[in-house]
Amino acid sequence: MALGLIPDSPSVAVVVILVTTGIIWVGSGWLESAAEGLAAYYGLPAVVQGSVIIAVGSSFPELASVVITALSGSFSMGVGAIVGSAVFNVLVIPALSGIASKTSVGADRTIVYKEAQFYMIAVSALIITFALAVIYFPTDGAGLNGRITRPLAAIPLAMYGLYLFIQWQDVSDYESETPAGDIDVVRSWGTLALGLGTILVGVEFLVGGVETLNAAFGIPEFLAGVTIIAAATSLPDALVSVRAAKDGRGITSLGNVLGSNTFDLLVAIPVGVLIVGSATVSFAVAAPMFGVLTVATVLLFTLLRTDLALTGPEAYLLLFVYGVFVVWVVGETAGVFDLLVGI
Repeated sequence: MALGLIPDSPSVAVVVILVTTGIIWVGSGWLESAAEGLAAYYGLPAVVQGSVIIAVGSSFPELASVVITALSGSFSMGVGAIVGSAVFNVLVIPALSGIASKTSVGADRTIVYKEAQFYMIAVSALIITFALAVIYFPTDGAGLNGRITRPLAAIPLAMYGLYLFIQWQDVSDYESETPAGDIDVVRSWGTLALGLGTILVGVEFLVGGVETLNAAFGIPEFLAGVTIIAAATSLPDALVSVRAAKDGRGITSLGNVLGSNTFDLLVAIPVGVLIVGSATVSFAVAAPMFGVLTVATVLLFTLLRTDLALTGPEAYLLLFVYGVFVVWVVGETAGVFDLLVGI
């Protein structure tokens, strides 16, 4: 268990996971409010607020989970958490936003074309990085396993640098309507730091609790990350997007979803590699999961492109598809489908 402070028993681990999920939720609330204030203070447009500032803030739990799992030697759990969180983000969060909103969640061409298309590039960049790891740095043993090294990790990081450059181009042409003097910037930075610290503590114990369940019930690390850790670390993104949708800020809501996933794929996983030096990945496990993520993403983009809005029936369709995904993951864990190899 994390830090050796809590007994290694399954019942205690379940309690720890529930409590730490709440801690992550609280810390993310502080982080979200601070990020919104800072975005307004520095005069950023709504799409940049959602896709960069708020997205990076609400994605901090995923980043923390990758770093902590990498340091503990369970990097595949962190990768699973990122992929599972990405699927959750593109299916469940827009669905909850559409259900919570009194009207359809509005989008615009910036979301559908620029954000969506760059997000698909992010998925492709990570798949290519994993493939290069298998080709040039294969590991011994069965399965398509390879090591992601620091030079390979630089590929997705460079792509995120391009993403930030594109967003900076948009900011340079934007004039904010929010008076900067109405925001206490020092307090916002302090709240941001408090939220980050709280999330770090919560994720540390969350990973410890999941590792205890893995040892007790033989749950594969990757699938544990896809389900338990992914759901817990995605709560901040859900909180941010649903609240924005209820306030009629559909662009910010959807921008947070796409921006969070872009950050998770291009930054969170490479940062874990940079910290530990190299990490082993199973392409045979990751590739089918990225295939599911791609299908889910295409479905979301298709629904958003129709009238540039997400309606109530479309929201329920996304929830249904996520339910099918969960059934598949549970079936894989139980050995019913056996489509993923090497886990």
